[in-house]
Amino acid sequence: MVVYLDPPMWPAHGTVFSHLISDDSLEELHAFAAAAQIPERAFDGDHYDVPERRYKDLVAAGAVPVEASVLVRKLIASGLRIPARGRSKSLTVPLMARWNQTFPGHKALGRELLERWGEDGRSYHSRTHLLAVLEALDLLTEPALPARRVTLAAWFHDAVYEGVAGQDEEDSARLAEEKLSAAGLPAEDVAEVARLVRLTAKHNPEPHDAAGALLCDADLSVLGGEPDEYARYLAAVRQDYAHVSDDDFAKGRAAVVRHLLALDPLFHGERAKELWLDAARRNLAAELE
Repeated sequence: MVVYLDPPMWPAHGTVFSHLISDDSLEELHAFAAAAQIPERAFDGDHYDVPERRYKDLVAAGAVPVEASVLVRKLIASGLRIPARGRSKSLTVPLMARWNQTFPGHKALGRELLERWGEDGRSYHSRTHLLAVLEALDLLTEPALPARRVTLAAWFHDAVYEGVAGQDEEDSARLAEEKLSAAGLPAEDVAEVARLVRLTAKHNPEPHDAAGALLCDADLSVLGGEPDEYARYLAAVRQDYAHVSDDDFAKGRAAVVRHLLALDPLFHGERAKELWLDAARRNLAAELE
């Protein structure tokens, strides 16, 4: 493995930044960054953003300086590059288009939700995750469209995110009740959206709860990704909990993984089981080991 660094030329926050990448492994990239005392929040899916003042230090530590175009080619060749659609900040337009189809006439509410999903400090629980859940719903219901109440629940399910399991889902459900009631959605629909949001705290819908099963399956679809996708998911989750010590995070994450492995079923719909169950069990078991 080689770590590469392009010239400091990307402006932000009153300075310019370089990109630090690996040509082989995110794990090794994280190890290099940790040794160089680069904060975890500087990781952006497939690279670290590092300010100009760190450029010489990183070269001295072993990073190979290359031109920006060379760095991009090496990142693509490594298979680690995340396409633009996988980056939260680039998703405003496609997500707003989806929102306007789901709840036309309420653009201001859609923009407010996107602002929440795009808050600083979100790595996994970001617009990228929102789009992934919406696309998973499409995949699970095609050729039909997901019911509007399920889609609205997807939009609200992590709209409030403070990193407090259980409380975030409850606060998100209350936000849905407040905003959707004010928007004129019928009370029955508002109650159903809030109920579905609360289900994402434990992902344990009742056996005949088709809507709950659909949302929970879509929310957990990330567990059934390819190994490199799952590695990105784990890195992003760790960033979301950057305020937690390594020991406490490891204990908490192990408890989450054990809970997921104990869910029977983990996925509820036959389509979701076909798509993700085997890979999800492999990924979770490997992580716990």
